[in-house]
Amino acid sequence: MNLSNAIAQMITDMLEDKNEVEIQRNILAQNLGCVPSQINYVLSSRFTPERGYMVESRRGGGGCIRITRIRYDKNTLLMHVVNSIGSDIDEATARSHLMNLVCQELISKRDGAIMLAAISDNNFRGIPQNIRDVIRASIFKQMLLSIMQ
Repeated sequence: MNLSNAIAQMITDMLEDKNEVEIQRNILAQNLGCVPSQINYVLSSRFTPERGYMVESRRGGGGCIRITRIRYDKNTLLMHVVNSIGSDIDEATARSHLMNLVCQELISKRDGAIMLAAISDNNFRGIPQNIRDVIRASIFKQMLLSIMQ
């Protein structure tokens, strides 16, 4: 297991029984034998709002980072995702949204797979990237809205 995976797993384990955890970045880095910036990288890439987390950094007193697992009801979270998409979305970001929805069991694995197939770059061959991302956003939003009904 690489270091980023180990850090992410440790934080996920801390969140297992509760929705919020406070860590001191420097102490966690010392325990894992890494630099504090590695902790920052994992937090910014794996504990994002799209994946259902909120990360707050507090300064002073040794500083700490609060990681909160965000829990919403199905329609609220789906509407949040729809609103966050904007006018365009790339495949990787859409995939992150879908993975989060499946992990939180707000959509089934089957529905997630179908939606991912529909918004895949494979469907938009020959279409310029900027147009492809606009079309993908529109399709993705409509699929999410249809799940809410």
